[in-house]
Amino acid sequence: MASSAGVMRRRGGGAATTETEDGSRVSSPVPKRNEVESRGPETSYESSENGHKIVFDPKDISESSERNKQPKLTLMEEVILMGLKDKQGYLSFWNDNISYALRGCIVIELAFRGRVSMQKDSSRRRFPLADRVIEVIDDTLTGEVLLDEALKMMKSSEKMSVSSWIDLMSGETWNLMKIGYQLKQVRERLLKGLVDKGVLRTEKRNFLLFDMATHPVADSVAKDEIRRRVRNVLTNRTVVLPNSQFLPEDLEFRYLRTISMLCAAYAANVLENALSTLGHEARERAFAQVDELLAEYSQWPFARRAGGSGGIGANLGQVIADEVNAGKDKELQLEVVAACLSVFTRLDSLL
Repeated sequence: MASSAGVMRRRGGGAATTETEDGSRVSSPVPKRNEVESRGPETSYESSENGHKIVFDPKDISESSERNKQPKLTLMEEVILMGLKDKQGYLSFWNDNISYALRGCIVIELAFRGRVSMQKDSSRRRFPLADRVIEVIDDTLTGEVLLDEALKMMKSSEKMSVSSWIDLMSGETWNLMKIGYQLKQVRERLLKGLVDKGVLRTEKRNFLLFDMATHPVADSVAKDEIRRRVRNVLTNRTVVLPNSQFLPEDLEFRYLRTISMLCAAYAANVLENALSTLGHEARERAFAQVDELLAEYSQWPFARRAGGSGGIGANLGQVIADEVNAGKDKELQLEVVAACLSVFTRLDSLL
């Protein structure tokens, strides 16, 4: 007679029981039906017009819907595009501030997209803005490579302050254990991203001793729109931002995002490129205006203003106050924006 060892017996459909050689029984749990049904499928299917099934990843759909809600260019891309020489296709070799400012823009962009916020702790107010701890509140990927890399890093590591994250991502640390937090080749990756978006193109350029890939402007629409927006905010008495693919009408915090871009460009020492068509006096007034904006929005709550020097941007204070009031549940995220701007005020280029 055959041995009964190793025979599987089903009991009530709930678990599989195995009888071993020593007579003991081991039950292996079977997932309940409702547990299996509650798990979302890793792939989904939809029927096409000709009746065939099309396989797609739901994550791709969520990423595309995320991109549709956001402007075409990120803050980092707008700042680096402002500093890029149109025809030569490279940044100034003497600009040491842009790399640090770009890391700050990454944190600001994550805050605007609802991925990070200040840690909700009442005792945080004892510390300066830049020294307050931030945390990840939504680890959904954005579809932007640099943002997603920074987001994963913040999610998997200990919680740190705004200034600590910007320093570490810039590689400014003496702690060898944390040197791995540095984001590598940020400028080059941003420029290649702009090539993918059709804004720039790639060329090889000879610099006597070596060849270097350059990225001249292929489509000037984006850069022209950024320049117009900069001059609009820094020279007009009443600021009205028109709808465009780079700043959609239904985008949340449109005016505050523009102020952040201006302050980041000022800290990165590239703002002057957008003001080159202005006369000397108008350019000086524009720099005085952005200096005031940086001082007002690098504190939390934001300082109320009745108009800058010469009455420029007289409506900005009220418009941004309306944006903040409309997003009352996102104040901790806006506090991160203010903290990043306060870090920018410490840069050597502004002292």
